[in-house]
Amino acid sequence: MDLGLIGNSAIVTGGSMGIGTAIALELANEGCNVAINYRRHDAEAKKVVEEIVAMGRKALAIKADVTSYTDAQKMVETVIKEFGKLDILVCNAGINWDGVIWKMSEEQWDQVINVNLKGYFNYNKAAALIFKDKKSGKIVNISSINGLRGKFAQTNYSASKGGEIAMSKALAKELGKFNVNVNVVAPGMVMTEMARNIPPEFLNNAIDETVLGRIATADDVAHLVAFLCSDKARHITGEVFKIDGGQYI
Repeated sequence: MDLGLIGNSAIVTGGSMGIGTAIALELANEGCNVAINYRRHDAEAKKVVEEIVAMGRKALAIKADVTSYTDAQKMVETVIKEFGKLDILVCNAGINWDGVIWKMSEEQWDQVINVNLKGYFNYNKAAALIFKDKKSGKIVNISSINGLRGKFAQTNYSASKGGEIAMSKALAKELGKFNVNVNVVAPGMVMTEMARNIPPEFLNNAIDETVLGRIATADDVAHLVAFLCSDKARHITGEVFKIDGGQYI
């Protein structure tokens, strides 16, 4: 299916690895110029740029701290300068630092909330200022089913992911009259490098929770995100799409 994304310009936060990389490559494959933000993984970010350029698209890798609104604003300005416009924002950058609440430090709470929630606010605001004026745009925020159901030893992560969902719904109401769509994708367990490194019993528990008997790939998530970034989804906004093989139910 042709999604009609040729010539669009996109930002994908946390695009140097895992789900973010899959989304960046999927958008490029559909015809977008793509800028990724990253924090530490220089070599991986460079490789993503090379793959996008090999598809005949423009690409940028910008080292930026998602907890800094100034960094977010500068990245948006850079993308518009280099690509000529901004059409799509996908917020994906996130961390987890697990622990039951009676053992969780203030630092654990603050760091997860700052990256996962404030980081999304920073980029959503910076993009909203552009989309509002141009009266078009697509925002997709990557959350988690644990933002809907909660997860043992993840009060900080679940709170941040639930906050992303609530923020997105409010933003959809604010930006709707400007023809801007805001939606949420909430994956269950996804087979990324992080998932491969967790203890086998935790991975098996996640598989057992699904009804399909398998874990999603990053590409599964990317396909849905690309659809939501297209005009095929022009009448969808403020929605949360679980992509979890039935793990939530």
